[in-house]
Amino acid sequence: MIKKILIANRGEIACRVIRTARKLNINTVAVYSDADKDSLFVKQADESYHIGGSQPAESYLDIDKIINIAKKSKADAIHPGYGFLSENAAFVKRLAKEKIQFIGPNPNAIKKMGDKIESKNLAIKLKLNVIPGHTAPVKNSKEALKISNKIGYPVLLKASAGGGGKGMRIVRKNSELEENFNAAKSESKKSFGDDRVFIEKYIEQPRHIEIQILCDKHGNQVHLGERECSIQRRYQKVIEECPSPFVDQDMRIEMASQALTLAKEVKYDSAGTVEFVVDANKNFYFLEMNTRLQVEHPVSELVTGVDLVEQMIYCADNKKLNISQKDINLKGWSVESRIYAEDPTKDFLPSIGRVTEYIEPSKIENKDQIIRNDTGINPGSEVSLFYDPMISKLAVHSKDRATAIDLMINSLQNYYLSGVENNIEFLISILDDKKFRNGKISTNFIKEKFPKGYYSNHNLSEYKKHRIAIFAQVLFIFQLQSRILTSNDFVIKVGEDFLNLKVTDSKFEKERFYGTFKIEKKEYEIETSIKLHERLCQVSINQQIEYFKLNKLVNLNSSDVSYCDCRCQTIVVSKQHETYIRLMPKIKLEDLSKKLISPMPGLIKSIDVSEGQKVKSGDQLLIIEAMKMENILKSEKDCVIDKVLIKPGDSVGADEELILFSK
Repeated sequence: MIKKILIANRGEIACRVIRTARKLNINTVAVYSDADKDSLFVKQADESYHIGGSQPAESYLDIDKIINIAKKSKADAIHPGYGFLSENAAFVKRLAKEKIQFIGPNPNAIKKMGDKIESKNLAIKLKLNVIPGHTAPVKNSKEALKISNKIGYPVLLKASAGGGGKGMRIVRKNSELEENFNAAKSESKKSFGDDRVFIEKYIEQPRHIEIQILCDKHGNQVHLGERECSIQRRYQKVIEECPSPFVDQDMRIEMASQALTLAKEVKYDSAGTVEFVVDANKNFYFLEMNTRLQVEHPVSELVTGVDLVEQMIYCADNKKLNISQKDINLKGWSVESRIYAEDPTKDFLPSIGRVTEYIEPSKIENKDQIIRNDTGINPGSEVSLFYDPMISKLAVHSKDRATAIDLMINSLQNYYLSGVENNIEFLISILDDKKFRNGKISTNFIKEKFPKGYYSNHNLSEYKKHRIAIFAQVLFIFQLQSRILTSNDFVIKVGEDFLNLKVTDSKFEKERFYGTFKIEKKEYEIETSIKLHERLCQVSINQQIEYFKLNKLVNLNSSDVSYCDCRCQTIVVSKQHETYIRLMPKIKLEDLSKKLISPMPGLIKSIDVSEGQKVKSGDQLLIIEAMKMENILKSEKDCVIDKVLIKPGDSVGADEELILFSK
């Protein structure tokens, strides 16, 4: 049996592998970069070794360093997590030479499935469902035009070596083809060192549904059902669930059969995922195979009760699967939300900094519901510009989809972090959407829900405004406590709206408040016992528990409050002072029309303009890299470049001036 595992990864997935290894009484070894020296996974591992650098190429991608640490620590196996070296066939071959077990599939399977053109040709050979297209690399835009007209628009240009949406472009007509073809080739070359692009039919309103498989080295295979991963932005998954609300049993069996046929062909021998694109008529088409553990694997674990990391370890140790297909039952429903350090109101730009406060929803595990949070963060953790901005994967399990969604929303409302921006309110806005609740989703869901981009308080309904006003009033009363209220009539500013609130009854008993409020002819019975120093607060409103986040108590009558997917500044004043609150000047925003400022700390990868150049609205100005992502900054108006204040290779800070404009 494997005795010691080196984890060639970081963050939450390293913590996840450590948890299962500990359960199996296997020792763990962590390797960490300069940026990760104080990270949670470093403390949790039995042994930790510094491998230097902060850039992935200097640390988690450095094969020699990792193998040297494995030998030094006498680790007999390596788990790669996902990303970094998890799908690197050369790394797996090197480990075999060093007689170190790789906890993952054989290198031949990784190589064949890692190339999108080769994997698609293999799927065609096996007579699997594939999207109509041209699988050979396209030489130039002229050939691309000819192929696209033959397939019929819309078409999808895809990088052969691609992943995560890089090198992908949707084209709907001839005039869009050349520009997008060249952009796809260029992006693919920069991202993967391989500019091969192929073309396939683009499926309108597609769903992204994947099958989780598990295979050993003895030819045994099982599948663990499907995951629905259609809620995406820029081809990155945001919310996943198991099972899919769209898949019936016959479709599940057929999809799984094709997934296992492909796995058998390449002698697959670990946990893996076969991804499909599905149209509105339940036609499904092979997309790709991921030869590693997926980020969203917890939802499959919660529904099936199978620990995928444990099974990967057994498979790597040459053991036969200890489960058969008849042992796999999909019980209940699981939903996962990816918590990111990013600002949804600024086109999801990564947020970098130190997590100053961190409160997880309480972990629950019983026969009715489970709340699980896979994270690598704790208070004081640094969110670095060098790595992916994911903070955690929050997964829940309940008896059915409706209760699982409600449990997830409640869990997100009891999840608090400060110091970096986050997407928690954005996630709630998706989960509470009527179409999402009804399962009417596609990979276009986010784009269609927020056509002009996400903005805070996009859904500030009367229902939510009233509850935020009630909480603001409760905060005001708790600060006064035994002092006499000079007025029972109040005006509460919620965002930019004004609400009249009348306190018709109020009393304190053993630090618990009971009251009756009236807002615009609606009466509310209140009961609560909040503490002003706590960030998470519960208030019973008409005998229903509501969750609020107190982001900041500005002063006696002003606060910064979050409720569901809304965040507001609130001000409470007596009715006689309403005139003053209405006359308060609005905060003037800085005029940014004549300059481009950096939205985050990062590295300037390229500058696409020069001084004196005329640019139009939407033109690309530069690319800034942070957290493994290249972020394109574009001009928001027609203007002339006055001064370029930076050069390629410069490190810049948040809000640093980059370019000055003139008319």
